Amino acid sequence: MKIENNTVVGVNYALEVEGQPVDASGDTPLTYLHGHGMMIPGFEKQLEGLVEGDKYDFTVPAAEGYGELNPEAIVDLDKAIFLVDGNMSTEVFAGAQLQLTNQDGQPMVGVVQAISDDKVTMDFNHQLAGKELHFAGDIANLRAATEEEITHGHVHGPEGHQH
Repeated sequence: MKIENNTVVGVNYALEVEGQPVDASGDTPLTYLHGHGMMIPGFEKQLEGLVEGDKYDFTVPAAEGYGELNPEAIVDLDKAIFLVDGNMSTEVFAGAQLQLTNQDGQPMVGVVQAISDDKVTMDFNHQLAGKELHFAGDIANLRAATEEEITHGHVHGPEGHQH
């Protein structure tokens, strides 16, 4: 069996960015449903056609990973929203990663870039945006997805979450 759309893939991987380890699957393979947008596009594209036991080593450009840096995702916010009882929250400092809620109630994670007298500059780009991603690993296991998994768009059972 080859990796194609609607294949449940168990993959061992290590991710490096700029020569530094960033993430890895650890003792248990990461399991995902191929072709359903669960993984970044460049990762799925590179694994397409591989079979169980195959090893891989490839680089994914930023555009096929977490995207290029978007300057519009760097914004100045009113410092008042970070005040607690009139004082700046101790959780707000340059380099801090904060979860905020946008006007639609959706959570957004950003990194504080700078704090001025009246503004807090936040970067809401994904932390790996603009970065080339280097993946290495192997294909641990493959199986055809069930109709229910295909309909739901994710893996069920012991290798995935259940709904």
